[in-house]
Amino acid sequence: MNYLSLIAFTLATCGTPGPNNTLVTASGISFGFRRSMPGVVGINTGFPIMVILVGLGLGAFLERWPVVLDILRPIGAAYLLYLAYRIATAAVEDLHVRATTP
Repeated sequence: MNYLSLIAFTLATCGTPGPNNTLVTASGISFGFRRSMPGVVGINTGFPIMVILVGLGLGAFLERWPVVLDILRPIGAAYLLYLAYRIATAAVEDLHVRATTP
């Protein structure tokens, strides 16, 4: 095993903020510690579940049954479009009031 690559990868991922860290930081700044905890709990349970599923062979399952992936792709794309719409139509004033109100 090439330990130099492993060490470089570990340092790079620990030293740079990823999307989860950025999301939790922005949520904490905007909504406070208590209201951000569901996001923290979701990230800390969802990521390990994803890793476990991959480790148990989800990739092999999807290779064996590609129709499942064909069903999941449009569902995922529709969900991302829904989230984009919700972000695009969110009231900016409402977010400002929440961020500045104790």
